Amino acid sequence: MTRSFDTPCTIEVEHGFDHLHAHVELDGDVQIYPGDKVRVHGTSIRLPYGERLVEHRMATVTRATPLGRFWTRLKARFEITELYEISFSNGRAL
Repeated sequence: MTRSFDTPCTIEVEHGFDHLHAHVELDGDVQIYPGDKVRVHGTSIRLPYGERLVEHRMATVTRATPLGRFWTRLKARFEITELYEISFSNGRAL
């Protein structure tokens, strides 16, 4: 059985030469754990180049089940190897 609740959040989106990012911060002291899902309500944001937007919306947090939390942690152990950079060069400039 999953538990869901709504909470306000702050969205920051920036689309420019120096920055291209979208961040969501949940307002209050809401902790997110492995396997939890966060869904932000509202229409999609399309930002023109050079613009920055900060907006307040509602989000729904759905808590993972104990099995879902365990499975997420287990998968993360194996997927971390995708972040490794492996090179077969000897380090000399080509």
